[in-house]
Amino acid sequence: MRPAALALIGILMGGTTAVPADAREVVSASAPVGLAVTIYRDPGRGEGDAMDRDWPQGFAMISETRDVTLPPGESTIRFEGVAEGMVAVSAIVTGLPGGTIEKNRNSDLLSPAAVVDGTLGNRVTITRTNPATGVTAAESAIISSRADGGLVLKTSGGYEAVRCSGLPEGLTFDAIPAGLSAKPMFSIDTRDENGGTYRVTLTYLAWGFDWQAHYVATLDDPAVPGEQRIKLLSWLTILNDNNQSFADAELMAVAGTLNIISDIQNLAEPPTGQPLRLMCYPLGSTAAGSPIAVPPPPPMPLPSAPAMVIMDDAIMVTGSRMKVQETPIAVTAVEEQLGDLKLYRVPERMTIAAKGLKQVAFLQRNAVKAELLYTGSCSAWDSAIGPVAAEIELTTKNDRDHGLGIALPMGGITIFEPSMAGDLLVGEEDLRDYAVGQDVEVYLGASNQVYVACKRLTGSPPDENPRKWAQMQSTVTNANPFPVRIRLDLGWTADWELRKTPGLKTKDGEHVLEMAIPANASRTLDWKLRPTASS
Repeated sequence: MRPAALALIGILMGGTTAVPADAREVVSASAPVGLAVTIYRDPGRGEGDAMDRDWPQGFAMISETRDVTLPPGESTIRFEGVAEGMVAVSAIVTGLPGGTIEKNRNSDLLSPAAVVDGTLGNRVTITRTNPATGVTAAESAIISSRADGGLVLKTSGGYEAVRCSGLPEGLTFDAIPAGLSAKPMFSIDTRDENGGTYRVTLTYLAWGFDWQAHYVATLDDPAVPGEQRIKLLSWLTILNDNNQSFADAELMAVAGTLNIISDIQNLAEPPTGQPLRLMCYPLGSTAAGSPIAVPPPPPMPLPSAPAMVIMDDAIMVTGSRMKVQETPIAVTAVEEQLGDLKLYRVPERMTIAAKGLKQVAFLQRNAVKAELLYTGSCSAWDSAIGPVAAEIELTTKNDRDHGLGIALPMGGITIFEPSMAGDLLVGEEDLRDYAVGQDVEVYLGASNQVYVACKRLTGSPPDENPRKWAQMQSTVTNANPFPVRIRLDLGWTADWELRKTPGLKTKDGEHVLEMAIPANASRTLDWKLRPTASS
């Protein structure tokens, strides 16, 4: 059948002729003209777990806006400088008239080994220097082996291994093989019938990010009875473990628990750059005795690439850290709702440096209403307990009336107390995630001024006569020169019935009673209890 007839049949059937990959023109997208980085904390990191600076397990969603000029027909677009932790299967490119035909992640970076492998079967120039005279001689040669062992060249004199002659040798390549780049690269194939310039957006997930929150609280004078007014400052610490920086980017962080079933770490597969390892057959012969091992020369230097920033304990801080409780912070992240999650958006563009940390304030409150509350517990299983030291908690409610009313992501909290010598550290603790409206309680330690003693006055242990009421008594002693409030936990509501206990209430499934203890005084509380019928 004639070619014209075949072409007519193809048109009638609606078919198209596939363009071979090597026939597509390769174009490079511009550097990003817009960046947005949204960081998700490690989904496996729980309350009290510190962020792993050496091996972060979180990830980010990165959106890069770039310009690209396409020729008519099919072409390949290269996006250089993507994150090395990119998950290629998650990548989406929008803004192209012809969509995406195929997408690829380049697995090799520009390196001596990659250059050799890409030039296999092609000519290079080898230059040798006579160490005695300093005279150099150059000749053309063909690379005849890959870079995974000794490098073999075919020269006019036959086959020989590079740097095995004992003379200083160097290789010169005419060009970098197609497809190699010193930066991580992602490419797609597309089709545009007419060609043109377009602004496109590349969005993808990337491994090797994380973030965590930390709170700094400064108390009022604890010797003053009643409510405290605390100054609270909170920071988001952003970690980028990739070798790529994201300059002038819109920065966001997401708090909450995500359901992640994909293995993002293994899907990332960062590209690698391999050095050239040269090996020579040992000199000598079996007739002359054991061969003499000649150590291989040092690897050829890698091509120049963007300098790495080695991450250490230094932290890039946005805003002043001097007198942070009193001086307004320059930039503060703003909370937004993201379904059941919380998103913290930094209102100004930031640079997320390669291998670096950045701190951004997201909360500053100068008058949070709080209270120093003492806590203790009593059990009917023991005939007498104590006196034991009461525990001290800093308590507040996460609402606007108390000066908060913003979701508090989990992280550490450091608490200071004013003194004649300045603010002194009084405690550190870990916070879980707190939603708006929840009670916030921070443990500060055991008191050496307030003690709780409990005893069972009448009745046998609960397991001997479950339906008989037992008479209980608790004595609380306050040696402070100021009054305090104490909360006694008297047992789980599912396990115990209580009576003759004015002021009793339920909190988190427990019977609790709060009362004030005057300065340098004691107070005794009596009540009755018995196991519930279901316990």
